[in-house]
Amino acid sequence: VQLVESGGGLVQPGGSLRLSCAASGFTFSSYGMSWYRQAPGKEREWVAGITSAGGRTNYADSVKGRFTISRDNAKNTVYLQMNSLKPEDTAVYYCNGGFQAWGQGTQVTVSS
Repeated sequence: VQLVESGGGLVQPGGSLRLSCAASGFTFSSYGMSWYRQAPGKEREWVAGITSAGGRTNYADSVKGRFTISRDNAKNTVYLQMNSLKPEDTAVYYCNGGFQAWGQGTQVTVSS
């Protein structure tokens, strides 16, 4: 299993970013996928999830209405569109499908 997150960066409050997670080493279309994040000094928390075919999504209350998870099974990739970003969204973001292995994550920093 390999998960490679990308798309993070520095953005001002109110801005947007789109994260990508390229997956390999397993049958991607058979797994629900989630995004997680870990802020400095805090435990990793679940952010959003999507079913294997993409028909259902769920979000943490803290990001509902601002973030959108999607996937492209033809490209073995899951995305997280993040709008109206807030400083409290600053964290390293990871994707996972319930595996023990984690990727390196992608840093998102929201600051003016």
